[in-house]
Amino acid sequence: MGVRFAVGGGREGWIRTLLTAVGVGLGVMLLLGAASIPTMMEGRSQRGEARLPLEGDQSVPRSAATLVEAGADTNFRGDAVRGWLLRPDGDRAPTPPGVTALPGPGEMVVSPALRELINSPEGVLLRERLHFKDVGTIAPPGLIGPRELVYYAGSATLTTDDGGWRIAGFGTTVKSDPLDPALLTLLIVGCVVMLMPVAIFIATAVRFGGERRDRRLAALRLIGADVRMTRRTAAGEALFGALCGLLVGAVLFLAARQLIGGVTVWDINVFPSDVTPVPGLAALVLLAVPLCAIGVTLLALRRVGIEPLGVARDSAGRRRRLWWRLPLPLGGLALMLLNGRVTGRGAQVDPYLVAGGAALFLLGVTLLLPWAVDAAVARFRGGPVPWQLAVRRLQLSGSAAARAVSGISVAVAGAIALQLFFAAIQDDFMKVTGQDASRAQLQTTLPSHDIGSIRKMISEFRTTEGVRGVIASIDASASRPGPLRRGEEFRPSTRVTVGDCGTLRELAHTGPCKDGDVFVVKDSSGAVEADYIAKTARPGATVDFAPEDESGSPSSHPRLWTIPRSARTVDSRQDPTGQMAFGLLATPGALDPKLLHRPMARAMVKIDPTVPDAVEHVRNTAARIDPRTQVYALQNTARDKQFTSLRTGLLVAATATLALIAASMLVTMVEQLRERRRLLSVLVAFGTRRATLAWSVLWQTAVPVALGLALAVAGGAGLGLALLRMAGKTAFDWSVVWPLIAAGGALVLVVTLLSLPPLWRMMRPDGLRTE
Repeated sequence: MGVRFAVGGGREGWIRTLLTAVGVGLGVMLLLGAASIPTMMEGRSQRGEARLPLEGDQSVPRSAATLVEAGADTNFRGDAVRGWLLRPDGDRAPTPPGVTALPGPGEMVVSPALRELINSPEGVLLRERLHFKDVGTIAPPGLIGPRELVYYAGSATLTTDDGGWRIAGFGTTVKSDPLDPALLTLLIVGCVVMLMPVAIFIATAVRFGGERRDRRLAALRLIGADVRMTRRTAAGEALFGALCGLLVGAVLFLAARQLIGGVTVWDINVFPSDVTPVPGLAALVLLAVPLCAIGVTLLALRRVGIEPLGVARDSAGRRRRLWWRLPLPLGGLALMLLNGRVTGRGAQVDPYLVAGGAALFLLGVTLLLPWAVDAAVARFRGGPVPWQLAVRRLQLSGSAAARAVSGISVAVAGAIALQLFFAAIQDDFMKVTGQDASRAQLQTTLPSHDIGSIRKMISEFRTTEGVRGVIASIDASASRPGPLRRGEEFRPSTRVTVGDCGTLRELAHTGPCKDGDVFVVKDSSGAVEADYIAKTARPGATVDFAPEDESGSPSSHPRLWTIPRSARTVDSRQDPTGQMAFGLLATPGALDPKLLHRPMARAMVKIDPTVPDAVEHVRNTAARIDPRTQVYALQNTARDKQFTSLRTGLLVAATATLALIAASMLVTMVEQLRERRRLLSVLVAFGTRRATLAWSVLWQTAVPVALGLALAVAGGAGLGLALLRMAGKTAFDWSVVWPLIAAGGALVLVVTLLSLPPLWRMMRPDGLRTE
């Protein structure tokens, strides 16, 4: 009979069922998305590992089934571009996943997103950098996500002596580090915070049309139905709406699944095939939603007296009690604190205690909101007509208003707690790099050891657009000539750095400097012993740049150089990358770099911030010299990768949750207006101005929202303090609270404005028509 009411109730019945289905469907869509997260992460991880070079314990011998590869990654305007150079050793060389044939020299295969970027007007600079011929497309098995920027380029000159690695195939397993206990706590609480509003909205949606339903049940009582029968009838009606919601949610999920490939949120995008719910979790959603609908309906009817001549709820009900609501959040905090410390030695996380405590606390916040609304509006008196209309409506049915905003209250409370925890522990996952970004902003190292390429790099960087200065050095090592002496296990050696006077001043306190000078640098950091340097780097001594042979003996072809007696001993200075120089510093006029064995070139570039895309011009120059040249940004601090990944994931989930909150609140608002359509029509028929009614609707939303946000601040602060105590922190950063409150208020304002058009349509005298 309940199903027949939902289906055969005419236009009103179908509208009620449709609104319930949409409200439940939005929640089901997000729940199915959450159930797909393990599959998404596993798919991305598997494809990422499948394209990694196959590693072995021993070097791979050259054969027709091997190839030489080298990384050629770059960045473009903040987006990572993954790249590899490949040179096959024979016709049976392996191909990376998603690539049908290896590109030849000067050719490349690219991902669809990279091709789209290169061919767009925004990708002109990147097109100059990747100057290979586009000959193919990387298929999805070779990409982590559909919007990933990836390329494989062919090389004719790449060798293992020039920085390449010989491999026999692709695909390896990467052992991930266990998640830090503090980050695991953050992840667990974040999941609870994201899913609690979904559960609340589903519970709210199955109660749509409650007042009209209760009047129908009173009619059933009039023709002989008892109380238990009416409750079962209401449960059947709610069950049908929930089942329709499951169907709507599945349809919305499948539609969003097809569109998700073109969406990138916080640098994360996935293939539609990855968005597949875990079967066990999907079954749990399909079972829990109908049971939730039945349970919520029966629970709601316990406070409603349905009699043959009317519904007792239409009169003033008894006051809500506080005594049984407070133990829930307090019990939740107690459960979380029972877990103990999640930082330092002996840190451990019990997921059941943390998740159960957080869920119990947020449930307590939800249950406190109706009491807070009733307690506040009972004291309101007088005021303008819109205010009086709104207050009277809240006094008669404050529970409906509280249900409408309970989701946003829980979401804001949880977000405040998470942000407080983030702000408190982020210093633990950030390290000071020692780099000085004010002296140079970029660093690059040339993989080639050819001195001609090194000189080309230095000269081209200095003439690149947007470059204000270059600190360029050529590094090698030098040893004391001759055989080992008594008690020595190896020949003493030291570092040798060649650069102009401007560069050497950035590496040491040289004082006056001219081309032809040499300096002996003491390591003022204490990392290298002074007498160790003195055995090789001292004025008048002779050093050998030739490497030792395989037996460890001096080379039969030494490269000797005598340090000038005029060399001055100076103290080292921390360079922009945070490193300390030691050993020998020489200008090109004193030491010809051609004497050095396998020299390494390093450049630190200072860019002009007023030149657009100055960083991209530097990257283009580096790629033009050698595609394997890496350009790194210097930064004073660096974040832990696990912390950054978790923060990004929670931001993606929070964005999806806020979108659901906005859509669900709009559906709830329209349903409440539809319930009050006859009342609005009566007021309009009696001459009430539409502006008065619009303001009354706004106040009916604003008052519960203000109370809900106040409760959210208190609840979020309480939960945040518990998390801080678990982390052993005391800092409480209030600055992270106000933006969340503003976001919650703005969200409600937007939803209220979107509900005004339906309100205008409902404020018509013809709404009095009935059958």
